[in-house]
Amino acid sequence: MSEPKRLHPAGMIFNIIQAIRQSVFGFLPIVILAVGNDEWFYVILGASILIGLIIVFSVLSWFRYTYQLEEDQIRIEQGILIRKKRTISKHRIQSIDLSQNIIHRIMGLTKVQIETAGSDHRIDAALSAVTMADGKMLHDQLKYKKQVKVDENEDTEGTQQEIKEEVQEKDYPQKKVTPKTLLVAGSTSGSFGIILGLFGLVFSEIETFIPDRFYNQATEWLFSQATQVLIAFTVIVLILLWMLGILQTLIQYWNFTITRYDKELFITRGLLEKKQSTIPLKRIQAVGIKETIIRQPLGLASVYVDIASGEIGKSQEMHTLIFPLMRKKHIPSFLKELLPEYRYEPEGMIKLSNKAIPYYLVRAAILPLIATIVIAIMFFKFAWIPLVVTLLTCIYGYFQFKSTGYLIQDQQLLVQSRAISKDTALIPHKRLQSLKKKQHILHRKQGLATLDTAILNMFVGRHFIVRELRVEDVDHIADWYSYRDKPL
Repeated sequence: MSEPKRLHPAGMIFNIIQAIRQSVFGFLPIVILAVGNDEWFYVILGASILIGLIIVFSVLSWFRYTYQLEEDQIRIEQGILIRKKRTISKHRIQSIDLSQNIIHRIMGLTKVQIETAGSDHRIDAALSAVTMADGKMLHDQLKYKKQVKVDENEDTEGTQQEIKEEVQEKDYPQKKVTPKTLLVAGSTSGSFGIILGLFGLVFSEIETFIPDRFYNQATEWLFSQATQVLIAFTVIVLILLWMLGILQTLIQYWNFTITRYDKELFITRGLLEKKQSTIPLKRIQAVGIKETIIRQPLGLASVYVDIASGEIGKSQEMHTLIFPLMRKKHIPSFLKELLPEYRYEPEGMIKLSNKAIPYYLVRAAILPLIATIVIAIMFFKFAWIPLVVTLLTCIYGYFQFKSTGYLIQDQQLLVQSRAISKDTALIPHKRLQSLKKKQHILHRKQGLATLDTAILNMFVGRHFIVRELRVEDVDHIADWYSYRDKPL
């Protein structure tokens, strides 16, 4: 058992930054009202009092926060007026992630995020600032420490050293992403649209603070320029946003490395904020392969996993990326090396029958078609606009039809579908939580049915729906799922 320890004093800085970040949005409306009435004195006074209280509270919170590492658990005590004591057993821990932002890296610190197997995020713990040595020690002790029985007459220290050397000598499979691959990933990612949306949102907020006179003059000058200047200006802005998307990818996934250990995947990534995360193999529910409309013609795809998260309401992505970009033809060998429990062999995939085409076309084009009819009645000369949209959605529906299919491979179900991107999921039989067969009257007449399967993902489940399969195909999957000979 170790002695109780406090976080590094830099933890006070992180507490202050977090408290200010949480308070600024609540304080902002008051500031705007006060500034509008030229009440600067009260704004400065209120801000000073608020910052003073935040500093005092953060210092006391740091002083009253201690953690203690025992043989098979970690004990945490915190709270200024009300003391809270938590004990987290190593047997309940699902993952321990280490991350470093710029301040962490300058000061040689790390943040330790401990996630348990439960669904209550209050059970989890986060040590905001500990030394890198302490962070690695916590990670190793709580994740890898094993009880080894040795003879009392033997040299215990020598035995432990031999075990350590044996573990280090084991060659674990590992894959890295090159900077060239990251450039391609950033160039073909969908982050461009996200950044464009954020740019528009930020500009709309800043616009309210721009003086009307200056804004009107700038607008008049912009619209007074020639069409060529406006086009050039638009192209430059789009190129800059595209470059920002590439920069974001480089910063986020720089030096991306994935290693397969005996019971988990270990991922390190990040340029400004270095992150180390673990994914226990037993939490992986499915492996996914995503091909965007830009990457698919180039033969590129990203690989992700669906995991059963231990925290409800945690702000994280629905999928966990395990490789940002690779050639699609290299995915089988990648899985064979790092996740041999899964295999990607899409040859022989069962596709939909032609009877399903009308359903996909109607679902995709129904709303634009209604809009075309309404606009044709009211504004006939503009009816061509929704008509073009209707034709495009019909094409989209056809590509949905062509992309959809399934394949049973021993104890694994491969399901392929398309929303905007083409998505292929590899689902082990033991991870399927439910299976449903759905039919309406038209389906029954045409011998079609919809398959609805689900896995556990973030404790709410993720559904894989394949519409308009042949009835015999759905029955075949149901028999495989339930290990029986009779169809539903």
